[in-house]
Amino acid sequence: MNPALQGLLIGLAVALFLLAVDYLHLRKGAHERAKRLRLTPHFDDTERRRIASVMRFCLCVPPAFAIFFWWIWG
Repeated sequence: MNPALQGLLIGLAVALFLLAVDYLHLRKGAHERAKRLRLTPHFDDTERRRIASVMRFCLCVPPAFAIFFWWIWG
């Protein structure tokens, strides 16, 4: 397999894992806060911005991995 393609796929898996872990962590915190305050669970502004910034970062991870793999093994 082409090293750049392999790096892209690995970078995509890393980005999805990072996004899922962060989302689940923030969701758990929102549920705990809602339970404590007896409200419906929802994300506040800072949590929404954090998810958006992690998502933007995750867009850069697969191309960076592809370039890195191509540079090292290509």
